[in-house]
Amino acid sequence: MTLNPQFQQIGETFVKQYYAIFDGEREGREKLVIFYHAELSLMSFEGVQVQGAAQILEKIKNLSFTKIVRAITTVDCQPTFDGGVLVNILGQLKMDEDPVHGFSQTFVLKPMNDSFYIQHDSFRLVIHNN
Repeated sequence: MTLNPQFQQIGETFVKQYYAIFDGEREGREKLVIFYHAELSLMSFEGVQVQGAAQILEKIKNLSFTKIVRAITTVDCQPTFDGGVLVNILGQLKMDEDPVHGFSQTFVLKPMNDSFYIQHDSFRLVIHNN
């Protein structure tokens, strides 16, 4: 059991890099594939389960919005017992001309060689329908 003492820096740096690509040009989102493992990455996007880098990238590429503006409220990081990092992001985003919505996204970054890959990625919009 090894806790990574740099867990906070690793998590915050990852969030900046990931969202810089995701929120950039729509065509540039293909670069997100570098964060995922070919087989060992799992994504839950609004309840839809996807496994593997190619399928996750396909899901991301098929999202219908072209422009996204994101405001991060908090980035909470915890070390995992295998040297990885649990990252939870809370914030708001605006897609195209849609209204602003809250969102929550959680990542588990798993160590591999001298780097990390996204083992788990769970995303939800925070929408309350009463």
